[in-house]
Amino acid sequence: MNINFKEIFTPFVDFIFPKICIVTGERIKDTNSNNFVKDEVINNLEKTTLFDISKLKEKTKKNNCFSLYKYRENSDIQIIIHHIKYNGFKNLGIYIGELIAKELTEANTDLQNYDLIIPIPLHKSKLRERGYNQSDYISKGINKHLKINFNNYSFIRKKNTKSQTKLTIEERYKNMKDAFMVIPDYRKLIKDKKIILVDDVITTGATISEACKTLYKAHASEIFIISAAFTVFD
Repeated sequence: MNINFKEIFTPFVDFIFPKICIVTGERIKDTNSNNFVKDEVINNLEKTTLFDISKLKEKTKKNNCFSLYKYRENSDIQIIIHHIKYNGFKNLGIYIGELIAKELTEANTDLQNYDLIIPIPLHKSKLRERGYNQSDYISKGINKHLKINFNNYSFIRKKNTKSQTKLTIEERYKNMKDAFMVIPDYRKLIKDKKIILVDDVITTGATISEACKTLYKAHASEIFIISAAFTVFD
């Protein structure tokens, strides 16, 4: 007789350690689409508008870009991003990536023709401290739908930049200057490739712009920028 111990013990585990929404603190129902955030919260997250995307294009100086949510201080998406970034909620990053991919697919964005999906890298010291790169997991969620080559090893952050949070726009661009590089042995992987570049949050566009600059220097043919959220200022 085959005994499915998972079916036996899971109800007890869920009773003792119920799934709790990281935003509301309320218990998550079994019918919820994910184990981290209530569907009501996800459905009420503030999405970017065409006007926001036009601002994103201005900041990144790229026509090919997309961000799913508006990022505001003390918002629900800020809580979600914080948990993905600092609290080890990797699977939540994958889930958000899947939501991004679904939105882009419904918009008939022709991303299946791209060659590589590359996350914005962390510096090795920050990666060692945190243990993971949140953009890796958002990228993996996006790629569950796109099924193209995921690459997080050819493009690195060589400069351990300081936090951008309290810097002016000019200081942010200066801080990010020459921060990235394509590892020489992998330049052939980048050359003539159409790349999807993924970040968690875009604020001024300084990080993403410098990353694009570096990839174009390595002769990437085209870059499509995607982020989970975009900081808006009303």
